[in-house]
Amino acid sequence: MEEGKSNVRAVERALDILLCFTEGTDLAMSEIAEKVGLHKSTVHRMLATLEDRGFVERDPSSERYHLGMRMWELSAHLSSSDDQSVIWQPEMERLRDRLGETVSIYVRDGSERVRIQAVQSNQPVRRVAPVGARLPLYAGASSKVLIAYSDRFVQEQIFGDPAWLLAIDLDQYKQQLEEIAQQGYATSFEEREPGVAALAAPIFNRHGQVAAALSVSGPSSRLTMETMREYSPVLIEFAKRMGTMIK
Repeated sequence: MEEGKSNVRAVERALDILLCFTEGTDLAMSEIAEKVGLHKSTVHRMLATLEDRGFVERDPSSERYHLGMRMWELSAHLSSSDDQSVIWQPEMERLRDRLGETVSIYVRDGSERVRIQAVQSNQPVRRVAPVGARLPLYAGASSKVLIAYSDRFVQEQIFGDPAWLLAIDLDQYKQQLEEIAQQGYATSFEEREPGVAALAAPIFNRHGQVAAALSVSGPSSRLTMETMREYSPVLIEFAKRMGTMIK
C-alpha cells in the first residue's frame, strides 16, 4: 500500500513540474523547484526522467528546461477533428473579423476557468490571450457566464470556497448573476486587468447545459460599455451557432 502511495505521489510531482511550463516556456531547475515546493535534488531526478522520455528538453549551454517533442506529439493528437475547440475555431475567426477583437473560449475546471482556444485580434493594440491560461472564477465576463448558467448545486460548491468571501461581495455578485442569466451575456470592465474589457456569452450543449463561454476582449478604450452592448447580439448569435456544433 505504501509503495502504491509513493508511486502516485511521484506521478503527481511529475505532473506538477510539467504544469510549471504553463507559466513560462523556459525555466531553470531552481525556478521549477521553487514553484512546486520540492528540494532541488528531487526535482533534478524527476527532470532527468522526463527528459529521458522526451517530455522536457534541457539546453546544455544555459541549463534551462523547456517542453520536449513528446508534448507536441500529444497535443497533435488532441488537435484532431474530435477536438471541440478546433471545430469552433473557424467561427471564432469569423467573429474576430467581424468585431475586430480577440476571441476566446473558456471552460470551468473546479474553481477556475481555463482558456482552451483563442483567436488573436489583428489590430496593433490588442488583448493577447494565451491558450491554457487558468484564471479565477470570481472575476471576468466569462467567469460570470460560466457560473450564471450553472445549476444551483454547482454554484453553491463554487461559492463555498473561502477565497470568495475575501474577493467579492457575494450577495451583490449573486444579484449580478441573475441579471446575466436574464439578458444572455456578461460584461467586465477592468475587473481583473487594468485597461482590459470583455464581453461573454454562454455556449449550450444539446441538453441545454452550459458547455463553455465565448468571449470577446480588448482594450477598454475600444470596448466601452456602450460598444459591448452593441456587440452582444452578435456574440449571442455566434454562441448559439457554435452550440449546434457540439458533438
